[in-house]
Amino acid sequence: MLKYILLIGGFVILIKGADFCVDGSSSVAKRLRVPSLIIGMTIVAMGTSLPETSVSVTASIAGKNELAISNAVGSNIFNLMVVCGLCAVLCPLPISGETLRKDFPLSILAAGALLGMGWLGRSVDRLEGAVLLVLFAMFLANMVLSAKKARESSSDGNAEEYRIMPVWKCLLFILGGIAGIAAGGQMVVQGASDIARSFGMTDNLIGMTVVALGTSLPELVTSVVAAKKNELDMALGNVIGSNIFNILFVLGIATAISPIGFSLLNFIDVIALIAVSLLVMTFCLPRRKLLRRHGIAMLGVYAVYTAYIFIR
Repeated sequence: MLKYILLIGGFVILIKGADFCVDGSSSVAKRLRVPSLIIGMTIVAMGTSLPETSVSVTASIAGKNELAISNAVGSNIFNLMVVCGLCAVLCPLPISGETLRKDFPLSILAAGALLGMGWLGRSVDRLEGAVLLVLFAMFLANMVLSAKKARESSSDGNAEEYRIMPVWKCLLFILGGIAGIAAGGQMVVQGASDIARSFGMTDNLIGMTVVALGTSLPELVTSVVAAKKNELDMALGNVIGSNIFNILFVLGIATAISPIGFSLLNFIDVIALIAVSLLVMTFCLPRRKLLRRHGIAMLGVYAVYTAYIFIR
């Protein structure tokens, strides 16, 4: 009974945490004249990726490296196909030209770097983990510069329209929301994993399905809430930022603790991540937006891949 209580309670905390985080982050973006996309790719993305960080680092310390990498890769596939797909079904999801030129390709390059590292040595060692962390630091520095430029370009605007809520309240909403997201995500993962193991599922299968879904619930809930509140840039930025964060930071930290071995299944999953990323980019290119039909197709592709994971 405790497993199911953890699962249901985690869902409730996740939803409220995401709601607070979006409200606080949106106010910060408007107050500081920073685009919601950048806030979504940094503050919100890091907050919603706390469960992935916790699970992968814990798995690495415990020597369950297969769970660490399958969790990160599985979460990224879920983020792209289900989170973006569901948001697109709810309402068309516009994508800026800069996102298509820089951010989306960066997430694909990060997955490609992971694939290359795994292919060369059949593992990702501590040195390669350090390289991932350096790349993540460069990504953050670029986001800070972009935020600075965006703020300077709007410095002549009327400050009054940005004062949505006091600074202390923004911080309270963001920190409280992130805490709720982290706690709720951990509760969901713990409850779902216990239930899955009682059915005899393997670490790779658990990582790619139950744990990936559980740790991606913050991204799912936060992006859907953001889409409903018409913060569409934040919804998209949350997904792309989380995917970059999961590979460069989460796996970077995990491999710095303990080298991660690459199995054939890991290769297949990373290649699948690159393939679905290219598919979503192809959908976006003609009109710079994801339409409802694209969202339905993405959900269908994820359902097919999930079925493959269970039968392989």
